[in-house]
Amino acid sequence: MNNKVNVIGAGLAGCEAAWALANRGVKVTLFEMKPTKKSPAHKSDLFAELVCSNSLKASRIESAAGLLKEEMRRLGSVCLEAADKFSVPAGGALAVEREGFSGYITEKIKSHPNIEIKYECVNKVPDDGVTIIATGPLIDDALAADIKQKLGSEYLNFYDSAAPIVSGDSINMQSAFYQSRYDKGDGDDYINCPLNKEEYEAFHSALITAERAPLKDFEGDPTVYEGCMPIEILASRGTDAIRFGPMKPVGLTDPNTGHRPWAVLQLRKENCEGSMYNLVGFQTNLKFGEQKRVFSMIPALKDAEFMRYGVMHRNSFINSPCLLNKNLSLKSNPNVFFAGQLSGVEGYMESAASGIMVAINAAAYLNGKKPLILPTTTMIGAILNYITDPDTKKFQPMGANFGLFPPLETRVRDKKERYGLLAARGLKDFDAAVKDFKNQ
Repeated sequence: MNNKVNVIGAGLAGCEAAWALANRGVKVTLFEMKPTKKSPAHKSDLFAELVCSNSLKASRIESAAGLLKEEMRRLGSVCLEAADKFSVPAGGALAVEREGFSGYITEKIKSHPNIEIKYECVNKVPDDGVTIIATGPLIDDALAADIKQKLGSEYLNFYDSAAPIVSGDSINMQSAFYQSRYDKGDGDDYINCPLNKEEYEAFHSALITAERAPLKDFEGDPTVYEGCMPIEILASRGTDAIRFGPMKPVGLTDPNTGHRPWAVLQLRKENCEGSMYNLVGFQTNLKFGEQKRVFSMIPALKDAEFMRYGVMHRNSFINSPCLLNKNLSLKSNPNVFFAGQLSGVEGYMESAASGIMVAINAAAYLNGKKPLILPTTTMIGAILNYITDPDTKKFQPMGANFGLFPPLETRVRDKKERYGLLAARGLKDFDAAVKDFKNQ
């Protein structure tokens, strides 16, 4: 078999896959349709573009997201290398400056001698050699049709949405205050925009009656994944739905009143300079004019300058439990692997992690070795086991969470202590599994 792998897509998963393969001496042809063609959600020509939030979630190893990132670091993740260099303050989370993050990864990929880049739109799965499909959920229609024809299985479609971004100097700080929830982080990681009961109820009423953008480019009725629920849809579930969700005021005290606000919108830095802020949890499909009108009802945003309005776009994934082997190759064709959100993982780092794992296993396949199948006591292993478990019914994308783990031998009631023990067990088992794989 040729020591060569095609990687389709230069998003987070594709870049991690290409990087991991190239560092193992495998020749990689990386196909990327940008800048020749872009999806409705993509704006940058850079690789590894972050199309929604700039947060990579919690940093603490004792959290599900933090444990995932620690496992990725131990596997040599290029995305985390970039994230550490271009991080911006975000309390207990790891958030990044988008352009710096993507630019760093782009340069690393372009400069690797084992990676050849072809800027073209792939319309069908290559017939020669091993191929990793990491196009992401916004896969081009022609390639999607080819894959669907080859799989003989229907795609599952849902919709994803991004939050607006406002300029930092347009925020009315007389009606806002700096504080991280429960005072985690450096204290100025988030700008909090409080609302009293009357302001909140007026805002909620306007939000649920605002005009939404049509979804003319997509077929069928949208099924929205809970993790990226547009704020107006969540708000329509009840008066307090968003007050107990993205606008929850717990852990915050308004210095102007000395009390906890009735509701709070948090703003997170988009860049190190703090010139742009993301409306946390405010993914939306409202028309642009409606976004300006409704979100400006929040006192701190009454004169806000919107640098980017929220958008909603199609998101696609395959029925992985029916289609994929444990090494993420197709059951019907072991030369074809899937990685990223198209494979059914949910989240930036989950996608990147699957790219690393698919590369390790594609290289093992080329060399006639057994794949690296991480135990379900590890975060990566638990996620990939879930998306490849044929017993998984009514499959939906899955992100990092401790609910995927087998329980501890001894029951621990305290959640913080329990998560700490699960993380410690996971890293121990992770290191043992990787060592065994290297020694095979």
